[in-house]
Amino acid sequence: MLGAVFGDIVGSTYEWNNVKTKDFRLEKSGTRYTDDSVMTLAVAKWLLEDSSHSEKYLVQCMQELGKNDLGAGYGERFREWLLSKSPQPYNSWGNGSAMRVSPVALYASTLEDALELARITASVTHNHPEGVKGALAVAECVFIRREAADLETAKREIQRTIPMKYGYNLGRTLDEIRPSYSFDVSCQGSVPEAIIAFLESTSLEDCVRNAISIGGDSDTIAAIACSIYAAKTTSEDEELMNRFEYYLPQDLMQIMERFEKQVGKCRF
Repeated sequence: MLGAVFGDIVGSTYEWNNVKTKDFRLEKSGTRYTDDSVMTLAVAKWLLEDSSHSEKYLVQCMQELGKNDLGAGYGERFREWLLSKSPQPYNSWGNGSAMRVSPVALYASTLEDALELARITASVTHNHPEGVKGALAVAECVFIRREAADLETAKREIQRTIPMKYGYNLGRTLDEIRPSYSFDVSCQGSVPEAIIAFLESTSLEDCVRNAISIGGDSDTIAAIACSIYAAKTTSEDEELMNRFEYYLPQDLMQIMERFEKQVGKCRF
């Protein structure tokens, strides 16, 4: 199960009801998947079905799944893009580019390929430099985590690489961020925080609790943080994610299952 989907589902009820603690229920009334899961799975569908990885087919996948689920929580501008007969990028710096990008880093054979695919997934809507940068940074984090020998090695590489390449400040702690952090849908105001939530995590459950505990755009921050962590998981992590599969409708579940079965065989 893709970590982004798990983080999105757990964070869904906390986006507009922020908590500033790690002590909260993972499931409660109103827990559901949101636009973050739909668009992540649209990217997965694109990777599986279009060997040329064209922007045109990516847009088709995003519009197809998005129109089928218009109540998933899309922002106004993205909803207009979904419904457009001639959708064009609209210079967004929002974190939507970062929350949907994780499949490319699980799919690609090399970091260079992952970053090129990430650039494509961002540029069809979020072609602002910050929107593209957010997608690239998350894709690189997921790829590093996937390839690293263990969790601590991945953390060290991310802490070394991401600030240098993308300029994100990863030197803060969640305890420093949490008191004053508020809702921020920009990549620059949420992607670094999500990465820090991963860096302080010891398990997938700890990661999602870290991400949601700072408040803000909880479902998206959790989707990003957990997409990084879940690039390599333990059996315990897998059991936890499997508990949340039933929240997805059948069509989305089928895409996820296909991706999980084929990603090891299908490379860029």
